[in-house]
Amino acid sequence: MIRRLKYHEIDFKKYTECLENSEQRKYSATKDFLDITSGKQWEILVYNDYEAVMPVPFVKKFGFKLIINPKLCQQLGIFSKEDDVTINDAFLSFFEKKYNIWYYAFNAENKFSKQLNQRQNFLIYPNDYESVRQKYSPKRKRKLRLDEEVLENSEVREVTMAEAFGFISKNTIGAKDEKDKNEFLKTFTDFENAQHLKIVAFFYHGNIINAIAVFSDDKTLALLGTFNDKEYVKLSGSSVIIDHIISQNIQHKIFDFEGSEVPAIEEFFRGFRPELQKYSTIFNAKKDLLKGFLNFRFYKTNDSTKKYYGIRKK
Repeated sequence: MIRRLKYHEIDFKKYTECLENSEQRKYSATKDFLDITSGKQWEILVYNDYEAVMPVPFVKKFGFKLIINPKLCQQLGIFSKEDDVTINDAFLSFFEKKYNIWYYAFNAENKFSKQLNQRQNFLIYPNDYESVRQKYSPKRKRKLRLDEEVLENSEVREVTMAEAFGFISKNTIGAKDEKDKNEFLKTFTDFENAQHLKIVAFFYHGNIINAIAVFSDDKTLALLGTFNDKEYVKLSGSSVIIDHIISQNIQHKIFDFEGSEVPAIEEFFRGFRPELQKYSTIFNAKKDLLKGFLNFRFYKTNDSTKKYYGIRKK
């Protein structure tokens, strides 16, 4: 049986045990990650006694609850000891009937009997570093060979959010506006306070010219953002930083590039020869959801009571 539990009803011990012992385990479904990225606006669907769980984050617009993956949260979905199409289909049916879905991404292990839209991600799985590096494309290997002047005047090291704040703020690309950018910066700060953020910077003549932010836990490093000074793009600092992090961690952790639909970024990721992974998504255009908000219908029941029908109000 599938039940819906609000945040305050969740047994987080059982939820975490299910997640950590699941075939589909993803860092982005952990309590710490979702609490920070969604502002604790998430609930779960649970099968029997936490045999399978599905986190469901939401936002509220015009008094309605809309389901959408939080910023920086690529995949969620169903988590269970073994991925089961029958159970997944039951979750999907319940989910589509009970919620107003704006955008939701399942994880790459989830399989369904019906076809859903697909997106892509790139991962490097744990291995010894030399084996991983040998797979890099010839172009990526060339980018990692810095000339003597750059080698003598550069260094790569981990920095705090306070040290990198100004550089990241100045070189953030993709934020809609200043408010959106500030929300990203706050999320990074919150991850750092929760001891889940690593920022690694490439310094040239004492100044940061590249930085990357990664979410870190016991099993995964996930690329949250790359930040580059455009004047120094040819020095390939981002390639050097990512290679550095891979070299320090790939023996024991997955490196998750977090995918991209942008061709230039996809090409950059592919240079590290990661494994391609596809995951299922549900998307409903905002305009279609808004139409639903505006098109409530009235009807009279036999006892002359008027009721609303249309978009479900939660």
